[in-house]
Amino acid sequence: MNKQTAIETAAREVLAHGGPDALTDPHIATEAMGRALGLGATHDDIRAEMARQRGNL
Repeated sequence: MNKQTAIETAAREVLAHGGPDALTDPHIATEAMGRALGLGATHDDIRAEMARQRGNL
């Protein structure tokens, strides 16, 4: 998995499984975030991708 793919995956998982209403295993999102961060992504990279996936950009 490359950095960009990891960012896209992390954003998708956070949107699907994260947030205060998370009704699924919170480890799904945190593990995806960890993979992306381990490949050199920043929280800002993931945040921007989340906005893109939501259609806010």
